[in-house]
Amino acid sequence: MNSTTDLLSAIQTYFDALYYCDTEILNKIFHKNSSLFDVDEGKVFVESINSFSKDVGGRVSPASKGQEPQAEILLIDWLSNSCATVKIRIRAHSNVFVDHLGFVNGENGWQIVSKIWHLERVID
Repeated sequence: MNSTTDLLSAIQTYFDALYYCDTEILNKIFHKNSSLFDVDEGKVFVESINSFSKDVGGRVSPASKGQEPQAEILLIDWLSNSCATVKIRIRAHSNVFVDHLGFVNGENGWQIVSKIWHLERVID
């Protein structure tokens, strides 16, 4: 496979991990030292992948509620054949998030090393 195909597969893995709230898949797609960031009311929120994985594992999955998967790639910015920033939009229940995911292609294939997210909107 080529870099683009492999990266697209990794992005789909991320989508699937959140749709099914599957922490095993989530922990494979994120690098073990990755960090996640958000800003809420002017305060920077930093979370480790271990904390995020516990949070995802405690959620009711959109799949179990019969919600259709709603996720899209908005942009892929290639830094090199081994590094890319990916902007996505994903819905989980009534929340719609926009994420910037930093991917690197290392010894374990494409993995997320950083995530910056924003709650774009809540759907009634």
